[in-house]
Amino acid sequence: MMDYLFGGYLPWFTVPALIGTSLFVVRVILMLAGASHDFHADITHDLPDGHDFDSTDAFHILSIQTVASFLMGFGWTGFASFRTFEGNFALAIPFAFLGGAAFVWMLAILLKAANDLQASGNIKISDAIGLEGSVDVKVPGRGAGAGRVRLVISNRLREYNAVTEGEDIVRGTRVRVTRADGSTLTVTPAQA
Repeated sequence: MMDYLFGGYLPWFTVPALIGTSLFVVRVILMLAGASHDFHADITHDLPDGHDFDSTDAFHILSIQTVASFLMGFGWTGFASFRTFEGNFALAIPFAFLGGAAFVWMLAILLKAANDLQASGNIKISDAIGLEGSVDVKVPGRGAGAGRVRLVISNRLREYNAVTEGEDIVRGTRVRVTRADGSTLTVTPAQA
């Protein structure tokens, strides 16, 4: 068995394959345990163009994930190629590099897909313009103070400070948002 994995030129492929696979498995276990942010060794910080990467970037150029993926792809593809080409090391090397690059490319695709699943949860107050809601706390007339209105934005019930340029608007009245300034909405009674 040892000769099958480590005989001749095979250590050039099996050692990186085993190291890469081990790093990858440890990384996945730590990530599932919630410790992925503690096990981060990114060397792309302080790039000359002034762009700093952080842990929210979907793909790190030289991170543990990419190194582990490359070693795993290089090793296992090289091992399979070496065995397929009956011990031809010169022919197995290009396939090993292609395998390593393919694994890194697949990792980039998977990380981008996972990053695209994330949602920020932020709602822009300007999205409220034109929406209807109801008065929760009386809105004093002619900008004499602020009341509170409730409305649904992006399938979420939100409550905002509100002012009106017209008469007082009492609790429970349907209103339409006409303007958004900072965190305050300008409202008018909704037409029935």
